[in-house]
Amino acid sequence: MPRHVLLRYLSMALLSRVIFCGAVLVGLLEILALLEQTTPILQRHLGIQGILSFAAMRAPFLLAGALPLSVLIGALLMLTQMTLASEIAILRACGLSTFGLYKYLIPATLVIGFAGVVLDDQVTPRSEQALAAWWNRTDPHPENGHAFWFHDGNRIAHIGYTSDGGNMLTKVDIYIRDASGRLQQILHAKSADYTHTRGWLLHNVDSITVEGEKTTRLPSVQDMGWDTSLHPWEFIRLSAENPPLSSTTILGMLRGRLPSHTSPGFLEAGLLERFLRPASLLVLLLIALPTIYIPPRTGTRSWVPVWCLGSGLLFIIVQGMLRAMGNAGLLPPAIATIPALIIFTLGAITVLLRNETR
Repeated sequence: MPRHVLLRYLSMALLSRVIFCGAVLVGLLEILALLEQTTPILQRHLGIQGILSFAAMRAPFLLAGALPLSVLIGALLMLTQMTLASEIAILRACGLSTFGLYKYLIPATLVIGFAGVVLDDQVTPRSEQALAAWWNRTDPHPENGHAFWFHDGNRIAHIGYTSDGGNMLTKVDIYIRDASGRLQQILHAKSADYTHTRGWLLHNVDSITVEGEKTTRLPSVQDMGWDTSLHPWEFIRLSAENPPLSSTTILGMLRGRLPSHTSPGFLEAGLLERFLRPASLLVLLLIALPTIYIPPRTGTRSWVPVWCLGSGLLFIIVQGMLRAMGNAGLLPPAIATIPALIIFTLGAITVLLRNETR
């Protein structure tokens, strides 16, 4: 059999099953999300269109989260079917080794992995941003939103809550510092709004200047321009808890060009994990590979796929736990992302070698 024919057959078999598993998982997650959010959507009088809009904007985030499990289940399904149909036995009789089979499945897995990187880096941040802005704009009680802090250059700001999709801010406190970090001025505004012509405008502003140990309260100002380059969508991002971010946004935060309310370790771990996504999927494929050793007489009664599924789930859980420790600053970003890949790769290779020597 020509190599390109076998490569195309195995790639299409894997891709079709991963897509099917991804569609099923995303459908289930969408149903669970709508069970929770349908009542608030209907209370806002958004109707069926609101439900469909929510589902459409939420889908990329759910797909990104379901992708590793989709690859694991899709690979298990494909390899189990091929083993039970004696296709693996035929390929072995033609001289194809276990690692040869793995090499044929690598291109399709890398395609899925790089598609996941694009999904995580470009599609999901935009869809979640649009969803957060839409949710905020249609909120009848924005005052129930939580307050948040962020730093923007030499300024630290506190916002009471956002409304109108980020175009209106309430209870704005701005702390201006000098180059050495010492406090120079405090601004407190009851509200702020944004227009494309004038930018941000603070309303009912009280200010205090700080010179050494001396503070001076200045007269209140009805309106004052706010010299900031931030746009409404950035306040929506800052008001959310750990929203998906693009790599350009993360790099801008790390270099101090964009406002941030998260630690550098959290950002670095997220960036490293994102670009290691293809490697994670290759590890999951390797974990699923022992299913080709199902004894022919055992058939569907074999526990091998179950053990492989459990190992893959354990890998995903360990990755999540290490990432959480990295987010909390307990582990360096590299330690929070790379060791799980190495440990489970070595474990899967050990299992394969033991089965080869039997």
